[in-house]
Amino acid sequence: MAFALLKANWHSGYLWTAILQRFILFVCIISLPLWKVNEKANVDSETSESVGIMSSLKVPGVIFTLFAFFSYCAGEATSFLWTSSYFAGTKSNINSELIASFGSLIFGGLMLERLIVGFISHRLSDRKLIRIGLITEAIGILLVLIPSSQYYLAVIGFLIIGTGMGPIYPAIQHMAPANFGKKFAAAVIGLQMASAYIASTFMPMIFGFIQQKTGIWIMPYYLAFFALLNFIFLELAYRRIAVYKNK
Repeated sequence: MAFALLKANWHSGYLWTAILQRFILFVCIISLPLWKVNEKANVDSETSESVGIMSSLKVPGVIFTLFAFFSYCAGEATSFLWTSSYFAGTKSNINSELIASFGSLIFGGLMLERLIVGFISHRLSDRKLIRIGLITEAIGILLVLIPSSQYYLAVIGFLIIGTGMGPIYPAIQHMAPANFGKKFAAAVIGLQMASAYIASTFMPMIFGFIQQKTGIWIMPYYLAFFALLNFIFLELAYRRIAVYKNK
């Protein structure tokens, strides 16, 4: 849309988006036969057993994982909605079209990292991917925090933040069966999704109230706070799971 505003108009932006969506639909349709590959696979009796929410919450490590997922999605959703506003409020001499394009930095980083992870995930464990992602995200936040009236460091920083976030969401969900057993995996993933939606709904709004009182400059500190919480809760979950499995 930012490119359309720069080169044409907003009508063209919607048209180009519609064309891209039709292309994606076409790819999905022609790939339907691929979904039939495993249709005759035996269903694991352990996964078919119904598990309640309360019993899933009692599994060691689940609560910590939900808080970790909440923290991650709080930072992710805030970045999605407020990155352009951050540039508008902290950097000078940037035109509106360029500011709008900066809103895609996080999405670009996420796409880049998830493409990379697709090729290396079989070599690294989910925990290693998450830790690498958190370290990368921290580096991006530090770049954004460097004082500068220019926007270049912040652009690189937000791109790196998105890159660091890339493996965290899918890796947390992917390791649910290994952490909590196949019996509880589906219920736990459902709870994780619930915590994700709660965070995505409310935490960007809460940031909006905070920045009204302090200024948009506080955004990287807000992201750093939730990245730290994400790390702490995940490490607590790992330890709780390890203690339980070693009993």
